Formats: sequence, structure tokens, C-alpha cells
Amino acid sequence: MAAISNNKIIGVDRSKFFKVIGVFVIVVIGLIVVLLKVVRGGEAPLTGMATFVAKRGPLTISVPEAGTIKASQQETIKNEMEGRTSIIYLIPEGTRVKKDELLVKLDASTLQDLKIDQEIKVMNAEAAYINAKETLDIVKNQSQSDIDTATLTFDFAKLDLTKYTDPNGQYRNELVTAQNDIRVADEEKTRADETLIWSQRLFQEKYISQTELQADNLAVTRSKAKLEVAQNSLELLEKFSHKRQLALLDSNVKQAQMALERAQAKARATIAQAEATLKAAEQEYERQKGKLAKIGDQLTKAERKAPVDGMVIYATSVRGGGFGRENRQPLDEGVEVFERQDLIYLPTTASAMAEVDVHESSLEKVKIGLPAIVTVDALPGKKFVGTVGRIAPLPNPQSMWMNPDLKVYTTEIHLEGNDPALRSGMSCKADIIVEQYQDVVYIPVHAVLRVGGKHTVYVVKDGKLEERTVEIGMDNNRMVKITSGLNEGEVVSLTPPLKASTVEAISQMPGAGSSDANDTTMEKINEKLKAINGTKTGMPIDVTAGSPQGGRERGMEAGRDEAGRQRTAAGEGTGMPSQEQMEQMKRRFENMTPEERQKEMEKMKERLQGLTPEEREKIRQQRSRGEGSSGQGRGPRSEQQERNQ
Repeated sequence: MAAISNNKIIGVDRSKFFKVIGVFVIVVIGLIVVLLKVVRGGEAPLTGMATFVAKRGPLTISVPEAGTIKASQQETIKNEMEGRTSIIYLIPEGTRVKKDELLVKLDASTLQDLKIDQEIKVMNAEAAYINAKETLDIVKNQSQSDIDTATLTFDFAKLDLTKYTDPNGQYRNELVTAQNDIRVADEEKTRADETLIWSQRLFQEKYISQTELQADNLAVTRSKAKLEVAQNSLELLEKFSHKRQLALLDSNVKQAQMALERAQAKARATIAQAEATLKAAEQEYERQKGKLAKIGDQLTKAERKAPVDGMVIYATSVRGGGFGRENRQPLDEGVEVFERQDLIYLPTTASAMAEVDVHESSLEKVKIGLPAIVTVDALPGKKFVGTVGRIAPLPNPQSMWMNPDLKVYTTEIHLEGNDPALRSGMSCKADIIVEQYQDVVYIPVHAVLRVGGKHTVYVVKDGKLEERTVEIGMDNNRMVKITSGLNEGEVVSLTPPLKASTVEAISQMPGAGSSDANDTTMEKINEKLKAINGTKTGMPIDVTAGSPQGGRERGMEAGRDEAGRQRTAAGEGTGMPSQEQMEQMKRRFENMTPEERQKEMEKMKERLQGLTPEEREKIRQQRSRGEGSSGQGRGPRSEQQERNQ
């Protein structure tokens, strides 16, 4: 039952809550409608209007920025160990150290294990290198032996061929031997024939027996066969054996030559492979030695010692928090740190500087050599005089990473004197003095608008608002110098009415106001301004298009556009061009060539395609109500936006 009652109570409360919200929304819408009617009526009621009385007096044009106190010169102790590691010893912050005193000791236990493993790898690589070196010597020796053997075989083959083909060589001997064998066999046959004839006669006369006669016949037959064999041997030698032996010996020479070439090529390949193996082994050996040396170097970097005498300041104490890599907890034992991370700062001088970030809109004002007044939050009542010593040429990448639309430039302001109370990491505020006037008329910067390209204020006179064109000088983001067009004591409206398409606010950024010209600190500032500007301090400087202040005046337009956008965001405007602008666009369109008209139509088409559905619907409703030609209000698109398009 309790749960049910609670749910009912909750339901009733929600219903009442939504009803209250609905009534509140209706009331707000009604107020906005009334406000729009009042604004479009051309005049705002003067009752309760915020005003300001133009004043005359001293006015300081400055650029205020917040920053941090740092030492002018300091040694930075970084973590040079690769990867991530933890702090196992850290000297207390603020300690005065001497040179070579231990500051930080990082965890290197993993590196110790890696060193042992790496030493084993180095020994294995060294053994492989020695083996490859000895193998190369063996391969060279064996290759030379193979080449010598092949060379000897080739030389013998050539000698055999020469011996056979020489006029007095082997073939000549074989030919002579065969011819001699024929002559001997022929003579033996002739002798056998003659012996047989005598034997036949002696047999007839009964001097020899039949057996002796048969022996002589056998001798004749044998001599005939021997003669025939000798003749065939000569013929075989000339027709076959000579050619075969000559071809064989010639082939042996060629084969021996190719074997020699193969031995030489194989020797080159084998030696090249052995040399490559040796080179690879040597490189691997050197690589492993290099890794071992690197590990040893990392081990030495695990202990960071003081390079000079100084006071220990933790880098995290100076930088503070942030985003990304800057979002780090304060240094302490056990904290994990990254490679190349700043750990400790050791100031080497007693002088200090203020490091501030200057917005890009103020770069036209800030220049090297300008004086600055620095106040430190930790030292209330003290003011320090400094000089702008350096302006970074590029935006701070850290701020761009956090916000791509924010571009600030790191600026160093060197402080005079060596006040021991100043310590690194202190928060400070710096006013960079651009100009200083002793006697000028000034009003709030948001009271000045641009109407028709001219600076305009609305003066309260006889209960009405009188539009008046003025000439202005520089501003300090809060007050602006009036050169002419407005006198001291005149009352200007701080909420001037908006008019069609030509209104821009000068600036709505908060800034420093007038400064005390009698402050002793300002005397030093005056001297610096004299040296920089070459003018007498306190003398007004005319703002013209060709003067340096003309560029500074242009630097204020970003703030003016922002003010215009803020007012139009509240509903002050319709987003449609005025009747006069429509006529100008019409005349310009009529004077265009067909090609220019086509290009203009394409641009207008692209511009319409770039609108959001809400903007298109708003324009359609405005046209249906006939607000486009009233010329009242600017809407979301300001004059600056139209120029950008």
C-alpha cells in the first residue's frame, strides 16, 4: 500500500510539474512576441533603459590574460625510458639539490631480465658469426682446390689432343707402324712364296719330305693372312680409328674446359653464399650487441640525476591538469609515467617569467617589447612589471586539440627583478599594455554599433534616442576611446535599437577598465611605451586606416559580429534582406552578363541547399507574413556572414 501511494504521489507530482512547465513556456513565448513587437516598432521605451554617461579621464588599452609563473631559464628532466614505467624513488618537491644528486629512479626490473636474455642472444649471435667466418675460409679453400683440379684436367686434355694431332705425334706413329707392318708382312709373304717354290722342287727330287713341304705351304698362307691384316689395320686406322680418337680427344678438351668453368662458377656461388651468410651473421651479431647496449643505456636512464644545482619543481605542479596526455596525476612514487614526459624542472636563474596564452583576436595588439603588469594570486597587493619577450609563431597545439575552434598563442612575459616570492607554478594574471591615454573620452564598448559601415552610438537627448556617428580609437574589450562625435557628460544607451542588416557590436568580451595613472607601476609602463611607440605617454593617437591602430580596430570586428549574433539568437531579426538591398541586388543582377547570371544563380542555389530545414521554414513563414521587405532586423545571417558568403 505504501508503494502504491508513493507511485500515485509521484504521478501527481509529475503531472503538476508538466503543467507548470507548459504555463511557463507559454508565458515566455508571449514575452518574446511582445519584445519582438517593441523592437520592430523602431523605438524602445526609455523608461528603465540602461545608459552610460561619457567620461573623460585616463584609459589604459590592455589585453588581459591568465597564465602561470615559470623560471626564465630552467633545465628539464624528462623520462627517457621507452614505453611506460613507474617511479620507485622521487626526491621531495622543493628540495635544493646539488649537481649529480639523484632526482628520480624508475622501475627497471623488466630491463634487468631483458638484459640477461639479450646477453644470451649476443653470445649465440657471436658463435654464429665465428662459424660463418670459418666456413667462408673452408669454402674458399675447397673452391680453389676444385678449380685447380679442373684446370689440370683441362690442361691434360689439351696436351693429349696436341700429342695426337702433332705431325710427329701419336697418330703419325700409329700410321707409320701400320705401314711398316704391311711392308714386313709383304716381305714375309714374298720370302714364304720363294721358299715354297724351292721346297716344291726339292720335294720332286726327293730331298725333303711331304711334311716339310706342307710346312712351307702353311708359312705362305700365314704370311698372306698377316699381310691382309696389316693392310686392313692401316685402312681402319685411316678411316675410323683416327677420326674417333681425334673426336674423343677434342671432346675431352671441351668437357674439361666446361668442367673448369663449372668449378669456377660453383666456387664463386659458394663463396658468395658463404660471404652473405657471414655478413648476415655479422649484422645479426652487431644488432644483438646494439640491443644489449640500448638496454644498458636504458638502465642508466632509469636513474636521473641533477645536471645543475637548483630547486626541484615537479612538472605536474607547473602544468596542472588538462586533457589528453596533460591529464596526469601529480608525481609520486608508484605513479606511471610515459616516455619523453617532463618530470622535473630545475630553474637555473632567479629571474621569472609569466607564460600566458593570447587569443588570436588580440594578436594585432600584442607585440614583442610591449610592457605588461603581472599580478600573482598568491601575492595579493603586489604588481610586477614585465616585457613581452616572445610570441609563439603557431597556435598552441594542446588548446587546438581540446577545442579546434580555439586558437591561442603562447606568449612569454619576462619579469623585472628577482623577487624570491615568485615560484614556478603560481597562477597569475597579466595585463599587456598596448596604449595608455591620460585624458580621453570613453564609453562602454558595447554601446557602439556599426550602422551602414560607420561607428554609431545612440545618445539620449530630450527623452529620445538620437543616432550619432562617432570616430573611435582602440578599446580594451570593455571601454573604447571616442576620438570625435561625442563629448564628456553626454548620455549614451547601452541597449541601442537594432536596425536592418547594418548593425554590428564592437565587442562583448569582458576586459580591464581604466587604470590608475598615478600608480607607481604605471610610471615604468609609461617609459616602456615611450620607447616602443615613440610618442609621449598620455597623448591621444588618431585612429586612421593607415595607422597601426587601424589593424587593431579591425581586430575588434570579431567581437562585434559575436554581439550581433547573440542579439539575433534572441529573436531580434527576420533573416531577410531589406528593401534597399533587394533593389541593389536587382540592379546588379540586371547589369550582369548571361554567364555571370548563371554563376550567381548557382551560388544562390548552393546557398539555399546549405540551409537547415528550420532555416528554410523560418524564411518561408517570414515571406508569407511579408516581413522580408520591412527592413527591420537582421536575423540569423548578419552582414559579416553575408560578406563571408
